[in-house]
Amino acid sequence: MERKSILIVDDDPGILNSFKEILEPEGYNVDTAQTGSEALEKCKARLYNIAVIDINLPDTDGTEQLLPKIHGMLPKARKIILTGYPTLENAIESVNQQADAYIIKPVNPEEFLKVIAENMNKQTEADSMTEDKVIGWVESRYEETKRNRSPRTVPASSHVPEIEE
Repeated sequence: MERKSILIVDDDPGILNSFKEILEPEGYNVDTAQTGSEALEKCKARLYNIAVIDINLPDTDGTEQLLPKIHGMLPKARKIILTGYPTLENAIESVNQQADAYIIKPVNPEEFLKVIAENMNKQTEADSMTEDKVIGWVESRYEETKRNRSPRTVPASSHVPEIEE
């Protein structure tokens, strides 16, 4: 089974290391980036199940600029906004930019793991529902084709020659 991948984007190396130490023992594959541009390069190179994005980065705004770009590159990934400076405005902007969760620093490790696990489950469920929908669609088309197929019958007046062996 493939390990679930998480990208953590924060300019503080201490936070990046702490999150790696919290997540890797839980079985997650964790990549880190200290800038928005580094995060975008990593998103081009691989897929992530979750991206945790700090609002204040040295080269970009995490909510208004980086979040929509990551969403465009990884539409199925869950996006979690992280901030040490929570405001009603940035919480609303995060939701408007399609963030799936909003975490305030300092982060309680147990709560952080809970948010990650919940979002990983939702991401996995979404993938499963998509796969189930495709399978359901194919099965329904197959059944519809079977129902609509006209039976192939040979008219009674036709003579079908016997095949000799």
